[in-house]
Amino acid sequence: MTDARHQLAANTIRTLAMDAVQKAGNGHPGMPMGMADIAVVLWRHFLRHDPVHPDWPDRDRFVLSNGHGSALLYSLLHLTGYEAVTLAQLQNLRQWGSLTPGHPEHAHTPGVETTTGPLGQGIGNAVGMALAERWLARRYNRPGFSVVDHYTYVFCGDGDLMEGISHEVGALAAHLGLGKLIFLYDDNGITIDGHTSLAWSEDVPARFAAYGWHTLRVDGHDAEAIAAAITAARAETARPSLIACRTHIGFGSPHKQDSSAAHGEALGEEEIRLTKAALGWPVEAKFLVPDEVYAYMRENLDGEAERAWRQLFRDYAGIYPDLAAELEAAWAGEMPASWQTHLPTFTPAQKMATRASAGKVLDAIFPHIPTLIGGSADLTGSNKTLPGGVAHLTRDDFSGRYIHFGIREHGMGGILNGMALHGGLRPYGGTFFVFTDYMRPTIRLAAMMRLPVIYVFTHDSIGLGEDGPTHQPIEHLMSLRGLPNLITFRPADAQEAIVGWRVALENKTGPTALVLTRQGVPTLAPDPVLGPDGAARGAYILSDAADARVILIGTGSEVHIALTAQQQLADAGIPARVVSMPSWELFARQPAAYQEQVLPATITARVAVEAGATFGWAKYVGAHGVAIGLDHFGASAPYQTLYEQFGLTPEAVARAAKQQLEN
Repeated sequence: MTDARHQLAANTIRTLAMDAVQKAGNGHPGMPMGMADIAVVLWRHFLRHDPVHPDWPDRDRFVLSNGHGSALLYSLLHLTGYEAVTLAQLQNLRQWGSLTPGHPEHAHTPGVETTTGPLGQGIGNAVGMALAERWLARRYNRPGFSVVDHYTYVFCGDGDLMEGISHEVGALAAHLGLGKLIFLYDDNGITIDGHTSLAWSEDVPARFAAYGWHTLRVDGHDAEAIAAAITAARAETARPSLIACRTHIGFGSPHKQDSSAAHGEALGEEEIRLTKAALGWPVEAKFLVPDEVYAYMRENLDGEAERAWRQLFRDYAGIYPDLAAELEAAWAGEMPASWQTHLPTFTPAQKMATRASAGKVLDAIFPHIPTLIGGSADLTGSNKTLPGGVAHLTRDDFSGRYIHFGIREHGMGGILNGMALHGGLRPYGGTFFVFTDYMRPTIRLAAMMRLPVIYVFTHDSIGLGEDGPTHQPIEHLMSLRGLPNLITFRPADAQEAIVGWRVALENKTGPTALVLTRQGVPTLAPDPVLGPDGAARGAYILSDAADARVILIGTGSEVHIALTAQQQLADAGIPARVVSMPSWELFARQPAAYQEQVLPATITARVAVEAGATFGWAKYVGAHGVAIGLDHFGASAPYQTLYEQFGLTPEAVARAAKQQLEN
């Protein structure tokens, strides 16, 4: 295997990376140069993919977790025949409008499985992909019909494995026995600041062995050793595998190999000429790809594997039509036609926390959405995320649909993203709302990639009471509202909790966060005109008054404060409208005429009430309105006391409304 063709292909990747980064004026040439041998072995001899059908469901997944080395992935896509990734695209690395951005972007470049760059995120995604593969295989494969049967390969570096998320997902991957997950670790000992010994002295394979991984060590420039290690990893079916590949960052560069200078900057024209000379490459040639390299890298990519799988699936569908139809719908992200008929009903005036009512909604619909799968970061009972009678996943039995993620919020978020990226599943995960701080990078990437992940965030405010300010989210609602493509939905009662789940499951263009109370709230009568569509529009007139002079806007549990304030104002002869606004994002999507109907510009006296930061509410209360909330941390006390002490009361809302009308 370590022959002239391999060396020529590896050196082609090295020189393409050097030239592309130099032309861009910035970038990361060192990792592509160091991992070129590993990449050629994997993509030429093991990775099962099809450039003509990059979304073929049973392809192997390849994740470039150390996404700064994107020139490596783009070179591989070009060399193996992904038509859109032309040589001109490589020459346009990191430029406006190119398919070759500075870090790989999902749904932007064909063949890119996930958006990476923030280190460690790709590792988490890969664990989710491997988990999805195993779960789908357990549910849908039948004797003689392995319609789900593929590997997940990951390139990762020292930085990925320093990040805390690597510990979280690495431990869980071993605990669940994800044997078709293979990490190829670029063990080059260099980070931006210098040698890893500045901040790191651990034995990475030993660490992963302690988790329960199968580990190997190889010379990352010995093609035969790399191939043997991948073969051994594929044979290990009970444990995930980590192959530590000792490499030289900036391989071949006379003055920058094995230095941080090769990591994140162009080598420079003179160093590139010297490096090409050292590699036996034409010194003045730029973006040179020998014809024999194209032939070598595309030799086994004639589409036969994809066609064979399609025939297998057709035969499978002939014998198991219902399973095949279910799986095809799941791949397409389609919901079962009748799932909404199973939504529960709630009695008006019935009092319960929205975490409880949302849990009852999940109970009702879960049996009727076979690929809805999720869990909690060790808060199952509190989040109400475990439907009754549902088994959890174990390493020995993947038939369950509930995942105990452990106290690993960040890891849970990365895994949920990977499950969604893999396809075939609708993943959800729960934790306390305050712990979105621990998983925010994964929420941000889910929004960036428009993944239909569902978050169940409970204990949404000072309403959780005695646990105190460490557990009371204050700034979190506004923080999440600032994320593009994310729908936040904070229901006021059980009726709106039903709508929240409906919105989340119908949302295919991004993630949805259900933000739920710990404390009980009354169940309101459905809107007589709009019914559930009112909440689904993000905001609606919950209670109106003829010739209303002031608008009271509430979200979640504070809607009930607004309703009581409305009555107090009515007693004082002041007609007020109450608007429930569970989702800013959904309301912003409504036609201007509907927004004007709910919040007419002629009514400038407005009061918003929400148990969180007031920053941002000016958008809806206007220059003359008032937002009542919390621009400080909470305290430890019963929630009723906290609402009273912090001025989140009907009296405060009514008083603010009167003051506006008096001014």
